[in-house]
Amino acid sequence: MNNKRFDNISLMSQNILGFLFKKITFPISGVKTWLFLPPLVAFCLAYFGSMAGVTGAFLLLPFQISVLGYTAPGVSATNFFYNLFAIPGSLWRYAREGRLNWPLGFFISSGSALGIVFGYFLRIKFLTEPARFKPFAGLVLLYLAFRLGKDLLHGERRPPPAKKEAIFYLKVSLKEVSFCFDQKIYSFLPTRIFGVSLLVGIAGGAYGIGGGAIMAPYCVSVLKLPIHTVAGASLMGTFVSSVIGVIVYALGIGAEGLSTKPDYFLGILFGIGGLAGGIFGARTQKFIPEHPIKFGLFLVVILVSLRYLLGL
Repeated sequence: MNNKRFDNISLMSQNILGFLFKKITFPISGVKTWLFLPPLVAFCLAYFGSMAGVTGAFLLLPFQISVLGYTAPGVSATNFFYNLFAIPGSLWRYAREGRLNWPLGFFISSGSALGIVFGYFLRIKFLTEPARFKPFAGLVLLYLAFRLGKDLLHGERRPPPAKKEAIFYLKVSLKEVSFCFDQKIYSFLPTRIFGVSLLVGIAGGAYGIGGGAIMAPYCVSVLKLPIHTVAGASLMGTFVSSVIGVIVYALGIGAEGLSTKPDYFLGILFGIGGLAGGIFGARTQKFIPEHPIKFGLFLVVILVSLRYLLGL
């Protein structure tokens, strides 16, 4: 009896593995790959990215273009669609632990959401061809690498905060937001956050990211805010702008015959991996200092950007 049960379990395992390792073709994008690969890649990107306030979408797009061969404008929409799955788990974890900076997230969301619409028209009008889009993507990534590298060299090395440390707001207005975290006081100008987020949203709308990959380094390296209070707010802004991005790309307004809608099935597979990776990454973040998190991001970003700019 036990042998029969073991045989059934073994057969079931073989069928599952055979299914996961079987190559399938996604009808919308035309991508052909193994079923296990999209969620596995997304899990790794979201796990490490969520610690720094990004979903990994800024690296997921190069993966789709260079590895999967997905170069149509819909690749940007698929990136946004992935964010809808990858972010909620991380936001829930940060909010539960009191490390979601709500005012910062609100102003990032407001500017990015508006910029996404302008970025969409930039993508479909001027960056439809891979030969044009890859250099643009490379420049965006190179800027990120520059900001991260500068902060690694000159930024303050903060240890992990106390495990139960939460954000305490001192002042919240349109002129200034100040808060206390880990026994230090920090502040930022909401209008400045909104303006920068608007510009970032334009680039993000074209590239297929919510802007967190740029806003998180900006808040840490320029505004000198601790990464442990920036990550949740950055992900919040990315989620809101991704909702807008999915809508405008799915509707295809002004696309003039171009297919801009996302590959939903591919996006769901990415999202499953991203959801799991984001939850685990957000849970792990409070135990890790800032410096190794930012250094890992810097290495990956600089390598990908150089590959696109040098045509490797």
